[in-house]
Amino acid sequence: MNRKLQVTKYLLLDWIAATLAWFLFYVFRKQAEDPSFHEKFQIIFDDPNFWTGLLLIPFGWLLLYAIVGTYRKIYRKARLKELGQTLVMTLIGVTVIFFVAILDDVIVTYKSYYQSFLTLYILHFLFTYTGRLALTSVTVRKIHRKEIGFNTVIVGSNGNALKIFKDIEKQELSAGNLFVGFLSVYDKDDYKIGQYLPHLGPYQNIKKIVEEFDVEEVIIAIERTETDTIDKIIAHLEDTVVVIKIIPIMQDILFGSVKLSGIWHAPLIQISPDLMPAWQQSLKRIMDIVISIIAMILLIPLYLFTAAGVMLSSKGPVLYSQSRVGLRGKPFKMHKFRSMYSDAEKSGPQLSSENDPRITPFGRFIRKVRLDEIPQFFTVLKGDMSLVGPRPERQYYIDQIVKRAPHYRLLLKVKPGITSWGQVKYGYASDVDEMIERLQYDILYIENMNLAMDIKILIYTVLIVLQGRGK
Repeated sequence: MNRKLQVTKYLLLDWIAATLAWFLFYVFRKQAEDPSFHEKFQIIFDDPNFWTGLLLIPFGWLLLYAIVGTYRKIYRKARLKELGQTLVMTLIGVTVIFFVAILDDVIVTYKSYYQSFLTLYILHFLFTYTGRLALTSVTVRKIHRKEIGFNTVIVGSNGNALKIFKDIEKQELSAGNLFVGFLSVYDKDDYKIGQYLPHLGPYQNIKKIVEEFDVEEVIIAIERTETDTIDKIIAHLEDTVVVIKIIPIMQDILFGSVKLSGIWHAPLIQISPDLMPAWQQSLKRIMDIVISIIAMILLIPLYLFTAAGVMLSSKGPVLYSQSRVGLRGKPFKMHKFRSMYSDAEKSGPQLSSENDPRITPFGRFIRKVRLDEIPQFFTVLKGDMSLVGPRPERQYYIDQIVKRAPHYRLLLKVKPGITSWGQVKYGYASDVDEMIERLQYDILYIENMNLAMDIKILIYTVLIVLQGRGK
């Protein structure tokens, strides 16, 4: 499937719809202002405001759609859901245009405002949804006919796996699953589903299989006696972007939120890969960028003060760079103002403690008020971190934590942050036991993450810094 081409089609249709809607609306506005406008229609092309709107308005609509994630998961659209999303986004967009470009119109009565708003709303919605409906209908029809689909593997090899495979294959309207094989939970000489699909190995190979076969969907259909492996299977998929579905009998043992698949398809429960709605993810990133830029400008005096303090307090570099593990297990370089003597880890990785002799006197102060963390705004701007998210750790400590708390891998589903719920409630951890204790707060965060919580954590962080209560 050519995703870029499909996205281009949606972009082109949305651009045409926005252009046509604005053109007709502009004519409507001029006709409302001057009833004889239709007799001198050609003057519209001499109006610079017309051309400005014709260029900027469609671009604004495309930007809005991109921010809320309209063009993500481009082949997994549903017509009814598309209807609701288009109605809502049209309302938001038209409201913005109304206050920016329409509110200063010359009017006779306030009724004209309502007419203008409603006219633009109807025009834009009709043109936009008509194009999307046509394209989505063609795509859905191709999926139903298996002309296009999603490479799928089944984890499981016996009764449940065979049943769900047959249920999916006998559907009159395909859900788009193109099976490439199955993965077993335990080694056996005979697998019930083996006569229908090739055996791709044990489930421990699933990440390799996903990459090799470009798998987009994983169906977990294990037996009741194998449910002790469910966490391990999902853990192997943590740093992938596949859609994970399970058979209903396992829903009571899952950790996290789930949502049902389509009602006309096989009875499967989809584990939502998105911890935040697409529009909140986009706004979170915008918030990261805007606040980081503002912070880097406003904190220039503190950058200079801290850098000078580090240089005067001990020998060594001003900044301390360290490899940390980020989103989906990807390593990145995290930078901090150096708060320890330069040979602090000459004997290997060590966590700091409250009265750690490796910390310089000035370092103790900047750690207390979190000034050592402010270079991370550059890392946030780069995209390796977010303002709010679980604190990133080194692979050395992650390996130790996972042995005792496998669910730590859940933290790798989100970008690490400068501050976190765990950091606010607990502070720095001085050993692996404290890391595991702090983990509960970060797990609560990612299971309930939203923009309101991010803002709340940022406010608490600022208060802790101002009051010098950091641990």
